[in-house]
Amino acid sequence: MARLAVVTGGTRGIGAAISKGLMAAGRKVVATYGGNDEAAQAFSAETGIPAVKFDVSDFDACVEAVKRVEAEHGPVEILVNNAGITRDAMLRKQTREMWDAVIDTNLGSCFNMCKAVWDGMTGRKFGRIVNIGSINGQAGQLGQVNYAAAKSGIHGFTKALAQEGARAQVTVNAIAPGYVDTEMVRAVPADVLEKIVARIPRGRLGTADDIARGVVFLTADDADFITGSTLSINGGQHMY
Repeated sequence: MARLAVVTGGTRGIGAAISKGLMAAGRKVVATYGGNDEAAQAFSAETGIPAVKFDVSDFDACVEAVKRVEAEHGPVEILVNNAGITRDAMLRKQTREMWDAVIDTNLGSCFNMCKAVWDGMTGRKFGRIVNIGSINGQAGQLGQVNYAAAKSGIHGFTKALAQEGARAQVTVNAIAPGYVDTEMVRAVPADVLEKIVARIPRGRLGTADDIARGVVFLTADDADFITGSTLSINGGQHMY
């Protein structure tokens, strides 16, 4: 039987590519989303992948959503924590509300979703978790103290949880995308985007499929000796 994967923020951008990539690799997939009903409906109509709406920053909503998904589709054996938002501003203009929204959605959701699936994965002695971090969580970024802190936190969270899951055959890894050709990046002014691309040794933005291929690799059954790792997919822009 095909393993069931849940992809948060899985109906648009990088998340949609991850959902499609996992399906192409033979997984059953359920995508979650937070607010854009029109995009989610279009995604499901195109792919046949069911989309479930709930707020990943809400712990109880995550627990209930996972229960519903498992009742309808079977046990969650693969979890991709991809959901994220930005609320960019320099610190002097950034409000506590902007900080909390990003931390709760980008980092808090990893706790919420992992907590909801953890007992099932460890009890069955199989699980694959991939948390989507960011190059800006590794290198920092002007005007993104909230986003960089959340994404950096994901990398630490991943390493700690990987140690807890190792003996139960649950792997926990992260991917740190660089600048990817998504709606959010395309909104950057052309002159700024040109400077960003100039700093990428590969000479181009990444694609959502570049990230999806990394997720497919890390969630394979035979990727069982890779855990606690962060895979940087950034065209060589930041190496460490």
